Amino acid sequence: MSEPASISMGIADRYATAVFEIAKEGKKVKALETDLASLTDALAVDDFSNLISSPMISREEQAGAIVALAKKMKLSPTVSNTLNLMAIKRRLFVLPQLVTRLREIIAQDKGEVTAEVVTAKALTKTQAGKLAKTLKASVGKTVTLNATVDESLIGGLVVKVGSKMIDTSVKSKLDALQNSMKEVG
Repeated sequence: MSEPASISMGIADRYATAVFEIAKEGKKVKALETDLASLTDALAVDDFSNLISSPMISREEQAGAIVALAKKMKLSPTVSNTLNLMAIKRRLFVLPQLVTRLREIIAQDKGEVTAEVVTAKALTKTQAGKLAKTLKASVGKTVTLNATVDESLIGGLVVKVGSKMIDTSVKSKLDALQNSMKEVG
């Protein structure tokens, strides 16, 4: 990890820990999860991403915009105040890492684990349910799937749970075959 990324993760981790502790103490973890969903949607919008990362926007302008957006998005006071503080301290650039880290902390608190699943075609609800059930039996924890589609896989899927990765994609099998053929010739 590069030094700036490491610094960003450190900042995000401190804010995430504080926000989670406040939410848990106030029994507002469910509201925090709702806020995270709203922030994830907002981060997908280019204007919002520009707002949090642009050095051209002053602290005061960022703080004013964030307060207005938090009110419009109906974010909880804990998250609204944290975003305002981050704007004043010029720390909004770590918001994507903050959201990710908060999700991890909440999942850990619930005894859940997230599996990153990449497939060639979108999984049906039945397939996703069977995969989650199989992974739960393997991991021993409730598994939440974060599924994405990558058509270049041709077929099969790639599953990452923690530090473990299972790659059953046709693409990886073709790559392995190609590499073994290069070794022969």
